[in-house]
Amino acid sequence: MFDVGFSELMVIAVVALVVIGPERLPKVARTAGLLLGRLQRYVSDVKADINREMQLDELKKLQQQMTDQVTSLETSVTHEMREVESSMNNAIAPLAADVADVAVSPAPTLEATPVAAAQPVETLAPATAAAETLKS
Repeated sequence: MFDVGFSELMVIAVVALVVIGPERLPKVARTAGLLLGRLQRYVSDVKADINREMQLDELKKLQQQMTDQVTSLETSVTHEMREVESSMNNAIAPLAADVADVAVSPAPTLEATPVAAAQPVETLAPATAAAETLKS
């Protein structure tokens, strides 16, 4: 920050010793150390607050982006669902019309068809005998 080296600190210490005096120099140094510590804590607190605010802004931006993406996804899904519903209605409409036509038209009449006469039991006997010989 200030780039103060050891030689500069020695010059400051000698000047402080001459100006303040040897009796009050330890008390002044202690007070200066306490004030410097408070200043450092204050600076670190301010830095931490600034970092939190920056992170909060980033999180708000991220939240806004996610909200926008969810809204756009919801819009696209709604649009696709409407298209599917429309195409299904278009596909079902002709079938519904055919069903309505069939329901209105009279039912076809069934004509009686003659049933073949049953075979006499004597004609079935040779087939039954052949089946029994296969089982043995």
